[in-house]
Amino acid sequence: MKDRPAPAQGSDLVGRRAESAALNRLVTELRAGRGGALVVRGEAGIGKTALLESVLTVDDVRILRVSGVEFETELAFAALHQLCSPVLDGFGKLAAPQRDALSTAFGMGGEGVPDRFRAGLAVLGLLAEASTKQPLLCVVDDAQWLDQASARTLAFVARRVQNERVALLFAIREPEVQWELAGLPELRLDGLPEPDALSLLRSRIRAPLDDRVRDRILGESRGNPLALLELPRSADLAGGFAAPDAVPVSGKVEASFRSRLRGLPPDTRLLLLAAAAETTGDSVLLWRAAERLGIGSTAATPAEETGLIAFGLWVRFRHPLVRSVIYRDAPLSDRRAVHGALAQAMDDGEEPDRRAWHRAQAACGPDAGVADALELSAGRARARGGIAAAAAFLEAATQLTPDPARRAERALAAACAKRDAGAGDRALELLAVADAGPCDASRHARGATLRARIAFDQARSDEAVARLEYAANLTMGLDEAAARDIFLEALAGAVFVGRFTEGPRLLQTADRARTVLPAPSPARPVDLLLDGLTTQVRSGFLEAAPLLRQVVDLYVKEEDDDAFSPGEVWLACSAAMDLFEDTAWRTLADRQVRSSRSTGTVAALPVSLSYLALTDIHAGRFDDATANVAEACAIAAEIGAPGMEYVEITLAAWRGDSRTAVLAEKARRGAVERGEGRLVTAIEFAQAVFFNSRGRYQEALEACRPSAELDEMGFHSCTPHEFVEAAVRSGRRELAVPMVKTLTERTGANRTEWAAGVELRCRALIAEGPAADGLYRAAIDNFEHSEGRLHTARTRLLYGEWLRRAGHRQAARTNLREAHEMLTAIGADGFATRAARELSALGERVETRPSGPGGHGAGRLTAQEFQIAKLVATGATSKEVGAQLFLSPRTIDAHLRSIFKKLEITSRRQLRDLPLTR
Repeated sequence: MKDRPAPAQGSDLVGRRAESAALNRLVTELRAGRGGALVVRGEAGIGKTALLESVLTVDDVRILRVSGVEFETELAFAALHQLCSPVLDGFGKLAAPQRDALSTAFGMGGEGVPDRFRAGLAVLGLLAEASTKQPLLCVVDDAQWLDQASARTLAFVARRVQNERVALLFAIREPEVQWELAGLPELRLDGLPEPDALSLLRSRIRAPLDDRVRDRILGESRGNPLALLELPRSADLAGGFAAPDAVPVSGKVEASFRSRLRGLPPDTRLLLLAAAAETTGDSVLLWRAAERLGIGSTAATPAEETGLIAFGLWVRFRHPLVRSVIYRDAPLSDRRAVHGALAQAMDDGEEPDRRAWHRAQAACGPDAGVADALELSAGRARARGGIAAAAAFLEAATQLTPDPARRAERALAAACAKRDAGAGDRALELLAVADAGPCDASRHARGATLRARIAFDQARSDEAVARLEYAANLTMGLDEAAARDIFLEALAGAVFVGRFTEGPRLLQTADRARTVLPAPSPARPVDLLLDGLTTQVRSGFLEAAPLLRQVVDLYVKEEDDDAFSPGEVWLACSAAMDLFEDTAWRTLADRQVRSSRSTGTVAALPVSLSYLALTDIHAGRFDDATANVAEACAIAAEIGAPGMEYVEITLAAWRGDSRTAVLAEKARRGAVERGEGRLVTAIEFAQAVFFNSRGRYQEALEACRPSAELDEMGFHSCTPHEFVEAAVRSGRRELAVPMVKTLTERTGANRTEWAAGVELRCRALIAEGPAADGLYRAAIDNFEHSEGRLHTARTRLLYGEWLRRAGHRQAARTNLREAHEMLTAIGADGFATRAARELSALGERVETRPSGPGGHGAGRLTAQEFQIAKLVATGATSKEVGAQLFLSPRTIDAHLRSIFKKLEITSRRQLRDLPLTR
C-alpha cells in the first residue's frame, strides 16, 4: 500500500467530508432562518470535538459553547447556566412565569421548584431573542456529562427550534448514554477508513515507518484519530505494540497522556490538578487558588508545552481524558489540598454551593460545619429542581456528619433524593447507612416506605405491593394520615399490577386499611376514596358504588384545581368510569390537565392528557383525542415517562388503523415483561375494539376474554360490551349471557344514560326475536342523551345489521346510512367500513370519504395544527398559545401560516368563524 501525502495545513478534516457536509448543511439551514439540532456520537478520540470545532469559525453566525464536565453531572443547571450566560441580557424580555422559572433554576432568585418546561420555554425565548440580530449556534461538547436538568432543558429546546434562527450541536461519547437527547437527529462517527487513517498517521510521523509497525498502529487504533495522533508518541516504532485489542483505545490514549505528564515539575502537576478540579475553567479563580498553594505563574509554561492545556481567559484542556487522567492519578492528599485552596479562593457569597462542594472534597474526616453547608446547598438545589444535585450534596453531608443520629437522618434524606433522581440502587446503599444509626421508629418506618417504593419502581410486582403494605403497617402508630396515604399507594399499586397481583394480597391490604385504620373524622376526600376502593375490593362493586359516587361528587365539586394529587384524581377518574359517569370523568380529566398546566406539574401531564383523550374518544372527538395523545406522548418522551403507548394504540384501534394488531401485540409483550397488568388489560381492550371493527369476532373474543374474566376496576364500562359483541357474533352466546347479567346489576347501581345505553345494547345483542328492536331503539335514545356520540353511531350500526338480518331492509338502510355517516365523520374508519359492507349487501353504493388527517378543510390539518387552530379561534395570542403548548410564538406563527393555507383563509378572525370539527 502506498502512503498518501499528509493533508495540508488548514485543509478539511481527514476522512470526514461527509460528516463535515452534514454540519455545514445545519449551518446553511440556520443562515436561511431554519433551526435544527444534531447529535454527533462516537467513542473517545474519534474526532467529535475536532468536527465541532470545524464550524466554530463561521463568520456570520454567533457561537455559544459549553462542555459537559464529569465532576458536575450532579449540579443542576450548571452547564445550561454557563451556556446562557452570554445572552442573559435578554432575560427582561421573557414572560414573568418564564423569568421566575429561569431565575430559580439559575439561583438568581425565586422560590420553589422551577418547572422544567417553563424553564425550557424561557431558554428557548432567550436564545430566540439573541438570534434576532445574528443566527445562533449552540455547541455542546461532552454531552454525556451534562447534568440531567441541563440535558433535559437543552433537549426540550432542540425539539422546538425549527422555526427559529437557532441550532444546537451536541457531541456525546459512546458507549455513554444521555437519554434526554434520544430521538434527536444523529450523526455517528466511526473509525477512519484505512487510507485516511494512514494519511493522518503520516502527518504525525515524517520518518520512514516499518510496514509491520505501521500495520499494528493502524490495526490497534481502529481508525480512531486521537489514537493515531497520540500512540506514536509512546510507541517503540521499531518494535511494535501489544496484541491488538488488549487495551481499549481510550486506555492507550490515556497512557499516552500519562507519559507526557510524567516528567513535569511538581508545581506544574499541582497546577494541572487544580485546573482539573476547577471545572468551570475560570482562570482568575484558578490563579487565586494557585497563589494559596504557593504556585507561581511560571508553572504554566511546561504544562502548555505539552499541548494538553491552554491557559488564557478560560482554561481549556485539549481533551476531557486529560482532565480525567490528571485528577484520577493524583494522590488523595494533593486532591484535598487543591480543593481546599479553591474553596478558600472563593468568597463566602460567591457560588456557595460550589464552595461547599470543594470544602467537602477537601475534608479529611467528619466535619459538622461542612456537612451543614452541604445540607443548605441540597435545599437550594432541590428548590431549583436539581434533585440529582440535592442527592449528591446530601450524600456528601452524610459522609461528613459526626453525630450518628444526624448522620442516619441525612442518609435517609439522601436516599429519598437519590430515588427521586432515579438512582434506586444507590438509594438502597444509603438506606443501609440510615439503618445502622440509632434506633428510631419513625426513621425505620420512613426507610421501609422508601424501600417499598424503590421495589415498586424496579419491579411492579406482588412482592413490591406487599412491601408497601408492610410500610403502611409500620407507619400506623406514628402517623395515621401518612399510613392511610401509603395504604392507598399499596392499593393503587395492586390495581396497576392487576393480574400479576395475588388476590389474597389485594384483599389483605384492603382489610388492613379499612378495619385496622378507619377514616378520621372529619375524613379527607382521600380517606373516603381509600374506603371506597377497599369496600370494592372486599365486598364488590355493588356495595361500594354509593360511597364511590359520593367520592366522585366530592372531587368534581372541589373548585380548586390543585387541591388533589394526580394519583388521587387518577383513581377518582377510574371510579367515575366504573360508575358510567362520563360527565364527571371528563370534568376530572379536564381539571387535572388544567391543574398540571397552570402549576407546571408537567410530570402529571401525560397521564392527565391520556385520560382526557379517552373521554374525547368516548364523545367521538377523534381530532381532540389525536391532539391530546400526541401531546401526551411527546411530553412522556421528554420526561421519560413509560406506558403511554396504550392510549396511542386505543385511538388507533378506534380509527381502524391496520397497524393496530402488530403495535398492540408488541406493547402487550412489553407490559407483561414489566409486570404492568393494567396496561395489559388496556391493550387487550384496544385489540378487541380493533378486531370487532373488522368483523373478526373470534379474535376479538380471544383478545378480551382474559381481561373480562379478571373484571378489573376501571374497566367495567368498556370491556364487557366488547366481550358481549364478540361472543354473540362468534357464535358463543352462552358466554355473553352471564356477562350481560353482571353488567345489568352494575348499571342498576348507578343509572346514567351511558350505563343504560350500554346495558340495553348488550341485552339487545343476546335477545331473540322482536324484543331486540325495542332494546336497540332504547339504547340509541340513551346514548343520544349522554356524551357517548361514538356509542350512538356504533349502536346504530348494530341495529342496522340486526334489521338487515331480520329482513327489514328499508329500516336497515336508514340506520346503516346514518351509522356510516357518523362513523366516517368521527374517523372510526374500521366501523365505517363495516357499515359500508352492510350497505353494499343491501345494494347501496357507498362513497368512501376521507376522514381525519388528509381530508378536506380542518381534516387536512395535523394534530398539532388542529390544536393550535382551536386555541387561536378562542382569541388566544401566539404568545399565549405557545406558553400552553410549550412552543415559541414564532413556531406558532409558522404553524398558522400552514393552517391558513390549508383552510384557504387569511386571518385569525376568519379562523374564529370556522366550525373546527372534522
